[in-house]
Amino acid sequence: MFKKIFIASALSIALIASASFVQGKGKDNKLTGKEKKQGWELMFDGKSFNNWRGYNRQDIPACWVVENGTMRVDKSKQVRGDRSSTGDIIFDRKMKNFEFTFEWKIAEAGNSGVFFLGQEIQGKPIYVSAPEFQLLDNENHPDAKQGRDNNRKAASLYDMIPAVPQNAKPFLQWNTGGITLKDGKVTHYQNGVKVVEYTLWTSEWENLIENSKFKGWAEMINVGGEKKEGYIGLQYHGDDIWFRNLKIREL
Repeated sequence: MFKKIFIASALSIALIASASFVQGKGKDNKLTGKEKKQGWELMFDGKSFNNWRGYNRQDIPACWVVENGTMRVDKSKQVRGDRSSTGDIIFDRKMKNFEFTFEWKIAEAGNSGVFFLGQEIQGKPIYVSAPEFQLLDNENHPDAKQGRDNNRKAASLYDMIPAVPQNAKPFLQWNTGGITLKDGKVTHYQNGVKVVEYTLWTSEWENLIENSKFKGWAEMINVGGEKKEGYIGLQYHGDDIWFRNLKIREL
């Protein structure tokens, strides 16, 4: 009997912890009354790139478009030989402690990612300073079979910690994602389930970097810089990807 009660209690706690990341609440790109009271902010209105810009630039790269209530990469908008037509985009406000939720779907064999605590460093891409919540078509993109222990599949801390369980949906199906950061403790959520946990600015963090492709990268070791804050970014990786219902609240 005690075992049954314990299991039921543990399940209830897990459901409460992931409640913010469950899909299907309210209309797309709108805040519910409850979300407003809880301090949530809409990052994308479904119509414009207000509050967004390119990384290390003031405009939006041509490959990023707003379409049917989504913010997306349209690779057909790339201009051959014109690197300014491509690139990552960032939410134009640095964040420190936050809860961030979003929905995403990706094209067949697609690859992308969500960055956080990114710093704008001239001449360097955002990924030198920002951890990445991986977005991937696990079944068809070769990166899923690289790295170690599936740590390059969707929702993983890219090349460092695999998402467990791995519950991403197939290409062109909507997934929910979530990242919480509070005083260095980071949690990744995928489709309502907690899948990754780690703590920044610790020996654990340094060991993760030491055993990844980011070995020796000072900006990644000291992620967030002196103020321990930075930009949330969406990655351009040359593949079609769609985002909607991007919401954030400060903690």
